[in-house]
Parts: sequence; C-alpha cells; structure tokens
Amino acid sequence: MGSQPNLAVNIGGIRMKNPVMTASGCYGYGLSYVDFYPPDLLGAMVVKGLYREAWRGNPPLRVVETPAGMLNAVGLEGPGVDSFICNELQQLREYGATVIANVAGHSVEEYACVAQRLSEAKGIAGLELNISCPNVSQGGMAFGTDPRMIFELVSAVRKVTSLPVIAKLSPNVTDIRVTARAAEDAGADALSVINTLLGMSIDIRTRRPRLGNITGGLSGPAIRPVAIRMVWQVAQVVNIPIIGQGGIMTAEDAVEFILAGARAVAIGTANFVNPMAPLQVIEGLRQYCIENNVDDINDLVGKVVIELGK
Repeated sequence: MGSQPNLAVNIGGIRMKNPVMTASGCYGYGLSYVDFYPPDLLGAMVVKGLYREAWRGNPPLRVVETPAGMLNAVGLEGPGVDSFICNELQQLREYGATVIANVAGHSVEEYACVAQRLSEAKGIAGLELNISCPNVSQGGMAFGTDPRMIFELVSAVRKVTSLPVIAKLSPNVTDIRVTARAAEDAGADALSVINTLLGMSIDIRTRRPRLGNITGGLSGPAIRPVAIRMVWQVAQVVNIPIIGQGGIMTAEDAVEFILAGARAVAIGTANFVNPMAPLQVIEGLRQYCIENNVDDINDLVGKVVIELGK
C-alpha cells in the first residue's frame, strides 16, 4: 500500500480534504475554536442556523445533561444572515475554512431568501437546510416531517442557488426513507442524517420541565445506534451522498457510520466534551485505513457485511 490513504471525499460537489465535518449548532461559527486548531484542517464546518433576521432563541434553561448525551432547546439563536456575512464569514475566509451555511426559516419564502443571500456572498461552499430542528415552533421539524413540505421547500431553494444543497433530516418520523426520497426528488445534492431526537426531562423536586422550552433535542452517544440505523436505511433508497451524524465521539464511531453508508461524518456533541475530537477522528480514520490496508476511504462507504440467516 502507498504511504498514506486517500481521505478526500466529494459531497454533492463540495470537495473536502477529509470526511470529517462539524455539525451545525455544536461549533458556533467556528471562531471560538481557532485557539485549538486551524479550521481549514476540517473537511468542512457547518455554522449555526441562520434566519433572515436576528433571532433570540428560546428562554432558559436551554441545556440539560443526560446519562449519555444532552438535551438542548437553544432554538436557533443567531445574528441573522447579513450580520454573519459581514462579520463571522469574513474572518472564516481568512482562515481558508470550507464553510457550509445552515439555513433556517419560518416559511418556505424565508428559507429561499436566506439561501439566495448566502449564495451571493463569497466563501460559502454549500447550504444545509435545517428542516429538522425540534426546538422551534415554526419551520424546522414542522417542515421536516412532511414529505410534501420537504419537496416544496427544497425545490424553492434549488431554484435560487447554484450552490450544493444539503437537506438535514429529522429522525422524528415513522420512516426516514420517505423524507429522504422527497429531498432527493426535489433536487438536494446530499443529506445530513440525523438531527436530534425529541426528548424531555423533569425536575422531580419542582415537578416542572427542566428546559424552558419544555421539550428539546437529544444528542450524544445515546442516539448513535438510531442514527447508524437510519443512515443504513437511507443509503438503500437514495443515490446522493449522506453525511452521518449522531453521537460520534471517536474514529471508531465514524467508521461505523461510513460502513453503514455515510460518505462523510459530522461531529456534534463531542465538541463540547473535547474540542480536539474532530482532529482526533481524522487521525483515527487515517490509522484505521493504514491498519486495514484501505487505500481510499471512499472504498469503505456502505461496505457493512450483512449475512441474513447466519
């Protein structure tokens, strides 16, 4: 085998030096992590969700730790798309980071407006449509659980941008294969699988919900088996690349997602525990390839061995 395996991947037209990304909402706008490592070492980074205008998000308490993860109900707080373009994006461009913008909205029209605005800016490699956030009352999961709405929304964004479009799917559905096909049919270039699972926690002393929003999104290692199962299911029915995410803490976790059918992986909750986790996953993938005589990491995609009846 050659000296180093190929880790480069192509996600719907986004060429990445390695398959490791950071998940939206778990890495801010990237600038808080530059003291730990240069963001251009990542395959790509997905910034926090962007509305047309600044958004305050949900009332506190917004985060609750769980035995194997966390519940969050931040509610997509952010400065709005124009502020991001003028401030954070300008700085990220200086670092040479591959930036994917996460697009949010309260209506189909707002999604399309934000997508068009980002498409006119320099330094955006792709758009991820947040049609699965469980912490907002309008948009988000309300769109992502209805295949017809997914088709309408992705189609509307597809018409206003030439950038690669990634649909981030909700796990809070009966059959994720249906929503995956709707996004692909509407023109999505790739899929992010999965967002958080809807959850709730109650303080037994006050007998009140711990989160100010009452419910929130469960992430972390607790949801990893669900996410891997859904990546595998989606990979059976679509022809576009999948970005696997949901509780990835180590390179071994990432390999599971790739074998299930993911071409790239996104690190979420692990960033709060260990800021160096994404780089450790990159190096761990490199070592896995070397130790297992894999010349190209793309050769591992979907290569889980399933022998029914044994």
